[in-house]
Amino acid sequence: MNNPSADTALAIEGAENGPLTGLRVIEMGQLLAGPFCGQLMADFGAEVIKVEQPGLGDPMRQWGREKAHGKSLWWPVVARNKKSIEVNAREQDGADIIRALVAKADILVENFRPGTMERWGLSYEELSQINPRLIMVRVSGYGQTGPYAKRAGYGAIGEAMGGLRYVVGDPSTPPSRMGISIGDTLAATFACLGAMMALHVVNRTGRGQVVDSAIYEAVLNVMESLITEYDQADYIRERTGAILPNVAPSNVYPTADDRFVLIAANQDTVFARLATCMGRSELASDDRYATHSARGAHQQELDDLIAEWTRTMTADALCEVLEAGGVPFGDIYRAPEMLKDAHFKAREAIVKVMHPTFGAMHMQNVAPKLSATPGRINRPGPELGEHNDEVFSGLLGLSSDRLSNLQEAGIIGKVGGRAA
Repeated sequence: MNNPSADTALAIEGAENGPLTGLRVIEMGQLLAGPFCGQLMADFGAEVIKVEQPGLGDPMRQWGREKAHGKSLWWPVVARNKKSIEVNAREQDGADIIRALVAKADILVENFRPGTMERWGLSYEELSQINPRLIMVRVSGYGQTGPYAKRAGYGAIGEAMGGLRYVVGDPSTPPSRMGISIGDTLAATFACLGAMMALHVVNRTGRGQVVDSAIYEAVLNVMESLITEYDQADYIRERTGAILPNVAPSNVYPTADDRFVLIAANQDTVFARLATCMGRSELASDDRYATHSARGAHQQELDDLIAEWTRTMTADALCEVLEAGGVPFGDIYRAPEMLKDAHFKAREAIVKVMHPTFGAMHMQNVAPKLSATPGRINRPGPELGEHNDEVFSGLLGLSSDRLSNLQEAGIIGKVGGRAA
């Protein structure tokens, strides 16, 4: 890590036990892919200094559902544990501030269109001369190379080209989207993984490198054997709604109180337990259902049999029967169900965080759980430029005259109580 002595004083209070404590990250991305990568690092103790355009900030500050005061309810989550400074990196003086930060950082995260950082004089080649240990994490739609590299690329496009959109939804409808920005978060997760691997190399060799995470490739990498199935068997996966073809039973089933419960009993021994729960233990030895391939061949009729049974009881009663019988099941949860669930509470999967405007607010906790050095949420997303003074004066040691000149030129945001 860069310099865990005096600089560590800027680390977020209370994050001492996080596995990434002492790591400094400069986050220059906006919207979701870059910032989610930064969130993952901040969750585990890294000091993440988010660079935002003076007076404007990350558009994520306005995205998602709003509450009172017109503030986003998404921003407190994706920017949690981070620090916010305002720097116009498009201008020479602003780029100089980024270079000064890079000299004291371990990782820089950006998700601009390829070529943008180079245009600002902030290419990896230039920055690595300042700090040879620097890891530059670059998240983009198509990656840093190739004929599509400089195209505008959003998560939805990566989901489409990576193969996800085509297989999501009901076969009777056009390709659907997930209800979340899964392409962005997948690319960010792969980017964070790449950064941790690159950090290991830094610790061995003293040299940083570029982590190039393309959204379409991140999606492609979770598409299981989709490519190989076509290559070897000329098979193209199609939209199949709530099921996977030939994997049965594994579906959502209706209940007497108009709810749905997901039951996954596609393994032979598990299906036998489900058959017992149904009072139809003979189904497990029936030639139509006795094996995985047989159940797959008779998937629809088997689903009809199970649905006929599940409709005879409420969802709660059904879940009790399945749990007692050792059959994997899951209620279809929304946020209200998650907040009430005893298991979520026991594992603190959802935690309460104090927000200066909203007061106590719930959000998902840090994952995964580490036994000795767990991550934690210390605070929600910061106000725009909240840490200008702390970083510009404290970390970089810029004089008051220099800060005043930069502020008046619109290179940085508000400092020392002076309006920008």
